[in-house]
Amino acid sequence: MIKAALFDLDGTLLNTLTDLYLCVNYALKTHNLSLRTIDEVRRFLGNGIQYLIHCSVPEGTSADTEKKTFDTFVEYYEKHCSDNTAPYDKIGEVLKTLRSNGVKVAIVSNKADFAAQILCKKYFPDGYDFALGAKEGLEKKPASDMINAALKSLGNIEKEDCVYIGDSEVDIMTAKNANMPCISVSWGFRDYDELVKAGAMRIVNKPNEIVSFIKESNRGKE
Repeated sequence: MIKAALFDLDGTLLNTLTDLYLCVNYALKTHNLSLRTIDEVRRFLGNGIQYLIHCSVPEGTSADTEKKTFDTFVEYYEKHCSDNTAPYDKIGEVLKTLRSNGVKVAIVSNKADFAAQILCKKYFPDGYDFALGAKEGLEKKPASDMINAALKSLGNIEKEDCVYIGDSEVDIMTAKNANMPCISVSWGFRDYDELVKAGAMRIVNKPNEIVSFIKESNRGKE
């Protein structure tokens, strides 16, 4: 029986691409570095903001300049992380429906914890039981550390009673490492073919398909 649904944030619940793209290029421009296209930034997402900046700075950039670029990005993104960001259509209703049906909802993101908390509280104030972003002491996804922390906070729910939902190859590997089923969404930062290539077992095209899957899984198991 599915007692908890764990969601990725960027590309799964929220379309954050435009703000990330603009803030990356602000940081690059500040340090006189070549700018990136929005598609390049999209492909760099999924492994946290340090990885994002590492991929975004030109090859051969000094460690000192990369750190300064990262620091500029963090400072700017904290102020502008929701300028153009918005939930995907109907996704907020999905979270509320799951919770009203007794399913715990956790949001687990490689986004820096400060930004994850800001965005979750702003866009889903009544839509989740626990949210966690990247922070010191926890290895980022695809390691299972953050998943384990979320399950503990939800009341030590067993992994076999959970499903993980995300939009990228990182999420597919996270679910595999956590020994739980994965639902991949096609509306995020990876297209359908990329998800299939990454080993996606179940792909949904509309948010309400997540609810249908969980209800079907739980039918007759109450």
